[in-house]
Amino acid sequence: MPRVAAIDCGTNSIRLLVADVTTGSGGVDLRDVHREMRIVRLGKGVDAAGRLDPEAIERTRAALVDYTAVLRRKGAERVRMVATSATRDASNREDFFGMVREVLGADAEVISGDEEATLSFVGAVGDLDPADGPFVVVDIGGGSTELVIGDLSDDGTATVRAARSVDVGSVRLTERCLPGDPPTADDVAAAREVAAGILADAFAAVPLDGAKTWVGVAGTITTLSGIAQDLPEYDPSAVHLSRLARSDLHALAERLVTSTRPEREAMGALHPGRVDVIAAGSIIVSVLADELAARTGIEEIVVSEHDILDGIARSIA
Repeated sequence: MPRVAAIDCGTNSIRLLVADVTTGSGGVDLRDVHREMRIVRLGKGVDAAGRLDPEAIERTRAALVDYTAVLRRKGAERVRMVATSATRDASNREDFFGMVREVLGADAEVISGDEEATLSFVGAVGDLDPADGPFVVVDIGGGSTELVIGDLSDDGTATVRAARSVDVGSVRLTERCLPGDPPTADDVAAAREVAAGILADAFAAVPLDGAKTWVGVAGTITTLSGIAQDLPEYDPSAVHLSRLARSDLHALAERLVTSTRPEREAMGALHPGRVDVIAAGSIIVSVLADELAARTGIEEIVVSEHDILDGIARSIA
C-alpha cells in the first residue's frame, strides 16, 4: 500500500493530502492519512501587477515548511506539488519555484488550465455512481474556474470528454469588480457581467450534450454548502455529497453580496481567509447555475469534498 503526498498551491490556498493507495477491480482508492488547508493568498494582486507579492511568497513558504515536515513524518513515498493560476501568470514566478525547491526538495509543476480541469474531474467523481453521468464538474478557485465534462466507468476509470479553464475566480473577481464592503448593486451587476463574459469561453469549448449531474468542488462551493446548512463550524462530512438547488445558490449569492464583513465573519462555516472573497465566488456560482440550467436542464449541484488534490494523488498512485 504505497503512501503518496499531493500539494495543491492555488491563488488563494495551499493544501496537502497524504493518502494510502489501494488498487482493485474498482480502480484506485485513496484513504486519507492527513488533509490540511491554509489560506496564503499567493495570488493577491497578481491580476493587476502581474507579479507575486514577496509577502505572499513568504506566507506560502511558511506553510510549505510545515507541510514538508508532515509528509516526511507520515512517510510519504511519492510527492507531487502542482501550482495553478497565480504562478502561471506571474512574471517573477522563478522566485516562487526556487523557494519550493529549497523547502520541499522537489519542483512544483505549473500545469495548464486544461490539465488542472482534468485533475479536478478525476478527483471529483470517484465517489459517484457511474449511472449518474455524464458529469459536469466545476472547480472555482481564487484565480480561475475549470469546466469539465466526462464519464465514470463501472471499474472506476474517469474519462474526460472536454475541459476548459478560464481566468475568473473569487480573488480575481473581487479585486476587479467588488471594491466595497458590501459592494454596490452596480458593482454586483458588473461582476456578474464580467463573470458571464469570461465563462462564455468555457461553455463554447465544452459541449454539454447529455450531461446529467453537476458536481461542484473547491473552497467556494464547499463553503456555500456549509453556510446553507448553517453549520456552527465547517464539517467536511456534512458538506460532502450535499446538494443545493439553483434557487438556493441565488439566495446565497444575494445574502453574501448584501452582507457586511462582520456579518460574514459570524458565519460559522466560513473560513476567515475567504471572508473577503466569498461574495465574488457566489456570483460565479450563480452565473454558472443559470447557464447550466439553460443548456442542460440541471437544477441542482452536488457538492464534493474531493477535487484536484485527490486527482493529483491519484496521478502518482
